[in-house]
Amino acid sequence: MNDTIITAGAEKMPWTEERVELLKKLWGDGLSASQIAARLGMGVTRNAVIGKVHRLNLSGRVQAQRSSEPRAPRKSHREPSAPGMRPSGTPSMPTAGATALKTYAQPQATPRAAPLPEPKPLRLVDLPKDGRITILHLSDKTCKWPIGDPQHEDFCFCGHSPRDGSPYCEYHARIAYQPAQERRMRRAG
Repeated sequence: MNDTIITAGAEKMPWTEERVELLKKLWGDGLSASQIAARLGMGVTRNAVIGKVHRLNLSGRVQAQRSSEPRAPRKSHREPSAPGMRPSGTPSMPTAGATALKTYAQPQATPRAAPLPEPKPLRLVDLPKDGRITILHLSDKTCKWPIGDPQHEDFCFCGHSPRDGSPYCEYHARIAYQPAQERRMRRAG
């Protein structure tokens, strides 16, 4: 049972019977490995104590007696201004894990967007004077908005001049390309 320990300075220190008994007693009393190393002295490290405890298969330490009475909450030197508020007056945020560098959100009032006014009614586009525009007459210079039911004989396309970069005239482009925010506002309203 004469193991040797090696300290940081590569100096060998034997585990004598007296030191092993003292280790067992201190461990049983519930001292930590660091506290035992300090008591044993002579270059014994915390890691040397832990290694010896494992080699000796010592059981867990004695638990300190706990009182059955609940502990009183600790009082800080500053009282929060309101429940759920930190001392600085900002709301506390639920956190998990390391919080040393966690930022706290500052509540900011966001103004509600004013409802968009209803678009002015547009006049319906008249069919070209020269007759109906069929699929055979469509080109990059005609609005391709379908009018009517494709299964009926009177089905045709708008035929007016399209706006730049769009297959539709100004009127039909406003119908076809509605901003998402306007659609949401109409659904919500």
